[in-house]
Amino acid sequence: MKYTYLGRTGLKVSRLCLGTMNFGNYNDEKESFKIMDAALDAGINFFDTANNYGKSTHNEGLTEKIIGKWFAQGGGRREKVVLATKVHEEMHDPNDGPNSAGGLSLYKIRRHLNASMKRLQTDHLEIYYMHHIDRNVTWDEIWDTFTPLVQQGRIDYIASSNFAGWHIAQAQAEAKARHILGLVCEQHRYSLLCRLPELEVLPAAKAHGLGVVAWSPLQQGLLSRNALKQTNIARTSELKAEFEKDKKQLAEFHKLCKEIGEYEDVMALAWLLANPAMTAPIIGPRTYDQFEDSLKAVDVVLSSDVMKKLDEIFPGPGGPAPEAYAW
Repeated sequence: MKYTYLGRTGLKVSRLCLGTMNFGNYNDEKESFKIMDAALDAGINFFDTANNYGKSTHNEGLTEKIIGKWFAQGGGRREKVVLATKVHEEMHDPNDGPNSAGGLSLYKIRRHLNASMKRLQTDHLEIYYMHHIDRNVTWDEIWDTFTPLVQQGRIDYIASSNFAGWHIAQAQAEAKARHILGLVCEQHRYSLLCRLPELEVLPAAKAHGLGVVAWSPLQQGLLSRNALKQTNIARTSELKAEFEKDKKQLAEFHKLCKEIGEYEDVMALAWLLANPAMTAPIIGPRTYDQFEDSLKAVDVVLSSDVMKKLDEIFPGPGGPAPEAYAW
């Protein structure tokens, strides 16, 4: 495994981040444990989860509970992991009352942080993400909430997810005024099929010293080796419609991968890893075999000709703003 610094911090994380959203949804506890053990054995020290994972089975918090049980086995599991979880989304907890909806109030962060730590069987988090922006909460409240949590040692770093470029800039300006570190990382949807972050988010992250972690790097399986098989894109009507829209590009991608002898999913991850803005894509294996296949991407070096061809198949927004649409 290879490692890199998380943004401008001194923390080193693996170039692949283990995503756990499938734990409890598609992977049972035994399979989840097996994948996490294999991740540590492979040198992956960066694990990502969220408090609301398990929602597809109407059991928010289930994934954190599985990870907590895995930690409880001991053997240095917790000590070896850079653990990230998230806050904002609705947990459908009746005790939250009118504060159940997604948000980032001091009230909600305090309650949901305590609940996450209990499920995860830990007394601290390395990274705590805001899962989404909350337009009803001021940065005064947000930073006044997070700052003492960092000072108390309950959280090491604060990060964002699904923020716009201007949200990142605003958050960092407010943090600088308070003489605190601010955000260290932005987790964003980014893939060959979703290159909009190149317009504003990636430049903002670079300018403000944030690492970037990509979620859905295989675009819900559309960039996997089996994407052209109809049975593998039939999970939702939305995904099926996206497949129909992208089918021509995916066929060209398949042809290119066949020519150079690499599987589509490995190529898609390698393309992300070639971007100097990228800290780590999140791999979310549904099976142990998928996990093992993902590891190969770290050692794949794509030639300039292949990178150029990928740009032709999957054109991005044309560069960063404002050059992409002005001069």
